[in-house]
Amino acid sequence: MSIPSNFTIVTLGVSDLRRSIEFYQALGWEQRGEDEQDISWFKTSGSWVGLFGYDALAADIGLVAEGEPAEPAAPPGYRGVTLAINLNTEDDVDAALAHAASVGGAIIKPATKMSWGGYSGYFTDPDGHVWEVARAPGFPVDEHGRIEIP
Repeated sequence: MSIPSNFTIVTLGVSDLRRSIEFYQALGWEQRGEDEQDISWFKTSGSWVGLFGYDALAADIGLVAEGEPAEPAAPPGYRGVTLAINLNTEDDVDAALAHAASVGGAIIKPATKMSWGGYSGYFTDPDGHVWEVARAPGFPVDEHGRIEIP
């Protein structure tokens, strides 16, 4: 038996669902579903980002009882996970990072030329989820916003 690699959704536990919805809307991402739900969905090029209240997500996983607070497993910021957005030009990377900062994202590493030949920078959303914005010359972005890794 194997598990199909149908990675379709990443769900982010957030401390203030309304604030996070407004942040991702301000990034210009397409929201789906109704605002009154416990989870909000944002369409990406090949998957979905779900925003779910931090405590509610912990209860959904079974880490705490429903309605109970969940203790953060790691300090805000770096949690051993980054999410990546690949773009085709360095100018696009700079513009994306500038836009993220203008709507409340925190730039934690300005875009720089990387030893592997790319160009990359990082920002966090209001809950400290780390997003990389990169131009990776070996991973061109197609017309659907997807990459292929050889």
